[in-house]
Amino acid sequence: MYSFDIAAGSKAELYRDLLAALDALTAGEDDAIANMANAASLIWQYLPDLNWAGFYRNVGDELVLGPFQGKAACIRIPFGKGVCGAAAASGETQLIEDVHAFPGHIACDAASNAELVVPISHQGRLIGVLDLDSPSRGRFDAEDAAGCEALAALLAPRITG
Repeated sequence: MYSFDIAAGSKAELYRDLLAALDALTAGEDDAIANMANAASLIWQYLPDLNWAGFYRNVGDELVLGPFQGKAACIRIPFGKGVCGAAAASGETQLIEDVHAFPGHIACDAASNAELVVPISHQGRLIGVLDLDSPSRGRFDAEDAAGCEALAALLAPRITG
């Protein structure tokens, strides 16, 4: 069992502590599914106001559901479709304040109102995306995007298997 001292202060402190915890959880482990599962659990436990946290993996040039926390989710998402597919196709983080205003949004959970999706790449290859949903519009900001991009960068070489 793991126990982490995650700061309840600023977002910068929160993401710094999450990064250290994720490093401790995944260092030396080469099983991609185990590392994604622990990452999803850690994010779910410590980031406030989420209703879904997890991964979609790049399998045959489409996104396939990976480890997550939250309600049952869409299993396959084509590149370019929805927020996750947009992140996969563009290679750019998608920070969506109101998913209902996003053209082609895929509503796996009708309670989701904001979404943050970070593409995860290693050595020029898209591995998948980190997907966070919130029931609160405007939940995510640039600091969340930067924090999650740092988590994804740390995790990328540890989920290539």
